[in-house]
Amino acid sequence: MKYLIKVSTIFIFLISRSVLGIAQQPVVSKVWVADQGDGTYKNPILNADYSDPDVIRVGNDYYMTASSFNCVPGLPILHSKDLVNWTLVNHALKKQLPEDIYNTPQHGKGVWAPSMIFHKGEYRIYYPDPDFGIYMVKTKDPLGDWEKPIMVLPGKGIIDPSSFWDEDGEAYLAVGWAASRAGVNSLLTVYKMNDEGTEVMDEGTHVFDGHEGNHTVEGPKFYKRNGFYYLFAPAGGVATGWQLILRSKNIYGPYAQKIVMDQGKTTINGPHQGALVQTQKGEDWFLHFQDKGVYGRVVHLQPVKWKDNWPVIGTDLDGDGKGEPIYTHKKPDVGKIYPIATPAESDEFDADKIELQWQWHANPKIQWSALIKGTGYLRLFAYPFLKEESNLWNSPNLLLQKFPSSDFSATTKIKFSTEWDVWQGKKAGLLIMGNDYAYLSIAKDDKGYKLNQVVCKDALNAANEKITAEVRIKVPTAFLKVKVSGPNAICNFSYSEDGINFKPIGTPFQAQPDKWIGAKIGLFCTSSNQVKTGGYADVDWFRIDK
Repeated sequence: MKYLIKVSTIFIFLISRSVLGIAQQPVVSKVWVADQGDGTYKNPILNADYSDPDVIRVGNDYYMTASSFNCVPGLPILHSKDLVNWTLVNHALKKQLPEDIYNTPQHGKGVWAPSMIFHKGEYRIYYPDPDFGIYMVKTKDPLGDWEKPIMVLPGKGIIDPSSFWDEDGEAYLAVGWAASRAGVNSLLTVYKMNDEGTEVMDEGTHVFDGHEGNHTVEGPKFYKRNGFYYLFAPAGGVATGWQLILRSKNIYGPYAQKIVMDQGKTTINGPHQGALVQTQKGEDWFLHFQDKGVYGRVVHLQPVKWKDNWPVIGTDLDGDGKGEPIYTHKKPDVGKIYPIATPAESDEFDADKIELQWQWHANPKIQWSALIKGTGYLRLFAYPFLKEESNLWNSPNLLLQKFPSSDFSATTKIKFSTEWDVWQGKKAGLLIMGNDYAYLSIAKDDKGYKLNQVVCKDALNAANEKITAEVRIKVPTAFLKVKVSGPNAICNFSYSEDGINFKPIGTPFQAQPDKWIGAKIGLFCTSSNQVKTGGYADVDWFRIDK
């Protein structure tokens, strides 16, 4: 069977420092593990906000990337040996372009749905910025440095690129459209690229119009199998949509269409937008997201069978060729059993770099923090606002990570110093960030040290923060904790002065998503810009637990 997908798996990935670097002691989450340890797995395989996933196989290695929006570093690189156990191994984008734009937070903008390919010995990611166009980044070592992004197709509202090299060497790029910038959507367009895949060569050809029956069609992924060109495309909207397949003998169409997966009778809403990948043993699998609101878009893994050259994704209960998502299944056959592994969540800050799960809300500056090997803590400096802000919405120096599950706790130990005994407007703490946010902070006033629970409702519209609780502490060191639970992500804060006895503080807070991303959790240290520079927080550790 001829099966040409967007990455040719005939390449043998030579053993290098990258592969050796992956073979480290795996991290296993305390709050979510997909691998059941008995040859089966449960969905989601990644219970965190890895939106719009795309996956390739190179030899015996699987690599995934995902949307990162305004969070930096961007374009996460995840690695797996079996499609179930994933680790976060790198980011392809250390800073977002144009730098002068993304040096300040741009909520909901930045890196939208990317696609990944291995072509002529290079790993490539094509990604859209809906305000600027389609970029491409590449490397020969997915764990090393990626080259500076190249603009392949400039323009507003061009999104969701998928590159494809045909058997004759001709190169193509499929894209969708965002109505918020382009003025139209529900269209899929194919462009001809130069041989190098660095530049679009024509004005593009619309190959599918989804306005009648498949509204909000977008996210095309190019594949080829048995002489058919396929565009795997989500339709129907992020939270409520379905997986559409388009098929043609000609790359420009006309394309026949078929819905091959929807929610059916399951609780897995909007199952679509992802990647088709084939194992070493010839099994086909599809990875897609599910929108869980405040928890972001989590990643599911579905088996794929073929019927009359149409893929059937998930389980087809009535035999009509349209599947629905599965909850549990036998793991993919990759010829070997691999250890259980999950992306890192906790950080002891014992190295000279923070763990890869951390992201800033804008292009980072080196003066925001210091992690010097041997100190055993992360120092966050009380970096001043560029101007007086009513809340943290426009603060770039928020060090955050994704929610790792729908039930978890996060605890951190922080020592706060005002420095020069100038304490006005300086604080540090544990933050739940979204369109609404809340935090537990350490600060100082003329009476001594204090802890505050602070809540900001409607932060994106410049609402003011409100102090909802305050307690006095004797020393500038405290253990801060938040428990997040349930479908509505109810957050309960507590604190301790000895690390053993925790006391509740404040009122329950319902977390909210940010723009196009789930809520995030992490650390911050800020200052008013009207006081003397100085002040910092030493974060001893940050731990995710049940």
